[in-house]
Amino acid sequence: MMFLTMLRIYFRTPSDLQLNVIEDDHAPSIFGAVFAIYRKYRSTQHPDQPMKNILAAIALFTFSLTALAQGKVPSVNLQDLAGKKVDTKTFSNDGKPMIINFWATWCAPCKRELAAIAEVYDDWQAETGVKLIAISIDDARSMARVAPYINGQAWEYEVYLDPNGDFKRALNVNNIPHTFLVDGSGNIVYQHNNYEPGDENELYSKVLEMKGKK
Repeated sequence: MMFLTMLRIYFRTPSDLQLNVIEDDHAPSIFGAVFAIYRKYRSTQHPDQPMKNILAAIALFTFSLTALAQGKVPSVNLQDLAGKKVDTKTFSNDGKPMIINFWATWCAPCKRELAAIAEVYDDWQAETGVKLIAISIDDARSMARVAPYINGQAWEYEVYLDPNGDFKRALNVNNIPHTFLVDGSGNIVYQHNNYEPGDENELYSKVLEMKGKK
């Protein structure tokens, strides 16, 4: 499933702006796409460049942003800690926000992030009803460590295993920790990867925005 849209801009003639929307696993940043549009337009240096072409570029770019913003959680089979298959399409929280966090027992920043959230998780749930679902990408060599680690931390998260990386690939996750915020309809509305102390505060501010409390 693709979540990023790349705009490829090129000119066949100085007065002919061409735009193609191309889905790509390694699409550039949104700002890169905006700059590409600007740079290509400026490079023509033709004052009679039809404005409709520029408007078409803006419209197409807006469409790509809309597609990104409305990305849904894909349907992938995971395992719970007992080894039972669970389809991600069954993830729900009664219309309230969900946080999906990719982590692993060998990932120190992942464990720091989940530990930081655990300290305030009860307050988050009381105020917004948000639920955190932790997706371990530990493979067959280390997945046996997940349950003991979770129990030792006394985390109250829902925890699932993605040993083959199917869910990870479906959401285009390259590095962990990687955290997604999902609204009550299953739309991905925010994401970040890596972790620095305080990132959990930014995440919660997004949850509050969704709930109209900020």
